[in-house]
Amino acid sequence: MKMRKPACLLLTAVLLALAAGCGTAAPAATSTTQPVAAGQGKKDEALKTVKFSEVIRSIFYAPHYIAMQKGFFKEEGLNVDMNTAQGSDKGAAALIAGVADISLVGPETAIYIYNQKGDKTLKIFHQLTMKDGSFLLSRNKTDSFKWSDLQGKSVVGWRPGSAPQMVLNTKLLQEKVAKVDVITNIASTAMAGAFTSGKGDYIQVFEPIASTLEKEGKAHYVASVGQAFGPFPETSYVATSDYIKNNPETIQKFVNAVAKGTKWLNTAAPDEIAEALTPFFEGTPKDIIVQSIDRYKKQDTWPAVPELTAEQFESLQKVLIENGVLKQEQKVADLAAVADMSFVKNIGKAGK
Repeated sequence: MKMRKPACLLLTAVLLALAAGCGTAAPAATSTTQPVAAGQGKKDEALKTVKFSEVIRSIFYAPHYIAMQKGFFKEEGLNVDMNTAQGSDKGAAALIAGVADISLVGPETAIYIYNQKGDKTLKIFHQLTMKDGSFLLSRNKTDSFKWSDLQGKSVVGWRPGSAPQMVLNTKLLQEKVAKVDVITNIASTAMAGAFTSGKGDYIQVFEPIASTLEKEGKAHYVASVGQAFGPFPETSYVATSDYIKNNPETIQKFVNAVAKGTKWLNTAAPDEIAEALTPFFEGTPKDIIVQSIDRYKKQDTWPAVPELTAEQFESLQKVLIENGVLKQEQKVADLAAVADMSFVKNIGKAGK
């Protein structure tokens, strides 16, 4: 596999750039606020606004969008001002620079920041997903896919050090598949376009892009990377240690709202789910949203108890070391140094 730069170096560059700009530059490409019902304006003035940065826009993070659309954050007294960072490094940088209060990123970012021994540290407080959220699609139809089919082929993939890139690389190592050209220098927003223009034999994408490419006849589904790899703590809610210390009630309310979103998602009818998610995926047909949700449910993406355990943390660091973005001596021995699971443990009974 082609590896260009460890994620920690890329993250450092972003942090330095933000510091040079005094934290005034917005790290995200898009912004979304919660829907406001008629006559609700005065009531909403009392809500506490949380500046939130998501890593990318994907149905992989459906519980969060559900919590926004169904008013679960508002029930907890919060107004979520959401931006899309297009990268865990940018989401982490936004926290350090103070332009975001909470970010949804790969938990490895908390490890990278911790090892930099800077003035600020990040802490994971809610584990949203427990599988990789990407799917492997091929340009040509494959009747019976085997990982060895990737031998000598090219894959339009994710940036070096990102969770989906590392999970795919580790899977290839496990399967002893060599000489795979994983293209890692294409921006996530441009990956599908590059593939449809002829780049790569395969592409690794999240939903709803995977189902959209299939429906358009531009790619063929071959494997769920998450299902093939197994449990992996891919995406977490993270905030600075200072923000968590100074705003424990806000963090608890945030966690409660997401838990309500997860519970609703696991019990609602497919059409109801599609209707709730449509505002966040304008132009995406309902059947694509339904199929995307079904795929993520089948691979048990969203844990019933959103806790990052010591065992899962160990698995995460093993993958980081195997991919060369973390040295053995940089392993964080104490989960509590980069995570605070007390809020998850205090979720109301309805959220468990």
